[in-house]
Amino acid sequence: MMKRALWQGLVAGTTGVLVMTLGEKAEQRLTGRPDSHVPARTMERLTGMRERPGRQPVPVNLAMHVGQGALLGVLRSVMSHAGLRGPWSSAQFAVVRVTNDQILENATGVGAPPPTWPRRELVVDLLHKAVYAFATGAVADALAARSGPGPGQRHAALRPGRHADVGPVPRRG
Repeated sequence: MMKRALWQGLVAGTTGVLVMTLGEKAEQRLTGRPDSHVPARTMERLTGMRERPGRQPVPVNLAMHVGQGALLGVLRSVMSHAGLRGPWSSAQFAVVRVTNDQILENATGVGAPPPTWPRRELVVDLLHKAVYAFATGAVADALAARSGPGPGQRHAALRPGRHADVGPVPRRG
């Protein structure tokens, strides 16, 4: 399962980043909001790269933006293979995506906690991260479904919910 989850997650996460980026660019055209270079600044701090205030490190920004989304896609793929599929699971994953950003940005001193942001900026960021999460989830779920139901889905087929009298499903060969 893990080999499939790895490559499928990279595909799903990269697709999610592409969909999110297209949405961001459309939103920026409508609102006039400038590009954010927080991903690049975060990557510079995480890797010890030389920081250049006043310059917009577009390649570094793109590498962090795409790389972070692709790698997090692996987690969403693992969720799918475990049987955590559909909109509910994508909503859970959206929280993971926002949390990942905030840990990295705040730990490096590049970002500030979301409650301190202007409300409009916060809504826009959450919307884009939700687009990423649901696009990534749709691809991860579709790819995982090719392997059949996950263990959680097989367990739910026995008797939905959590019950003390329903043990784990048998292991697959």
